[in-house]
Amino acid sequence: MKIYLDPGHGGTDPGAQGNGLNEKDVTLDISLRLRSILINQFENVEVKMSRESDISKGLKARTNEANAWGADYYLSIHINSASSAAQGYEDYIYNGLSDSSQTAKSREIIHGEVVKMNQLIDRGMKKANFHVLRESAMPAMLSENGFITNAHDAALMKQSSWRQDVAQGHANGLAKAFNLQAKSASAPPPNTSTLYKVIAGSFQSQENADKQVALLHSKGFEAFVVTVVISGTTWYRAQAGAFSSRENAEERMNAIKNAGFPDVFISVE
Repeated sequence: MKIYLDPGHGGTDPGAQGNGLNEKDVTLDISLRLRSILINQFENVEVKMSRESDISKGLKARTNEANAWGADYYLSIHINSASSAAQGYEDYIYNGLSDSSQTAKSREIIHGEVVKMNQLIDRGMKKANFHVLRESAMPAMLSENGFITNAHDAALMKQSSWRQDVAQGHANGLAKAFNLQAKSASAPPPNTSTLYKVIAGSFQSQENADKQVALLHSKGFEAFVVTVVISGTTWYRAQAGAFSSRENAEERMNAIKNAGFPDVFISVE
């Protein structure tokens, strides 16, 4: 099965913003994790991503690429925004489809698996006239994984374990909807969550971490604050990228060091 995985936004388009986060960073992190799960855990699955790093790419370019590749399914990963009170998970299929369509049936299965994992309020299954749903030649779904403007949802987004769970929920749904076959249990279990994260500073004060992120932005580096608890102490880290390739992470780390940030390191998760 050929799955086209589309992390929303990227590059000059940050997407929704709130609570020290950019949508484009969260969607990329989740999508890289999802790709890893699909490739490592299931047989005969090909995954093509609209972007694997923080680049700009138009909506038309994304759907054209998926169509030309001959994808069997298009999955777009997004994060929502609204007033600070709005929260929860919802997903969309094209509004020109009926509830009895195969796209609607597979979406219902995926939705059910995602909400088991994401610790978010279930806002339901919806329809919309979004470009990626309308112009994709294959069945397509867009998921909105919490509200970046809501303190509760954003706190979850900052946790690598939550982003891994969201990726796993989507993978479970795809596997159930399309009868994906798990790889042999006799094979060594793969590390499905390995990401190389570039950390450009770690602080015990969130205010200092926020200042570091602002300074990184001023130097042209996208970054956001993530939290980690070490020996009972909460640290606020300025994360400036997440990569499935260590080589790419090292390239970003060196670029940041050359820009005047000496305390940069790679965190492997």
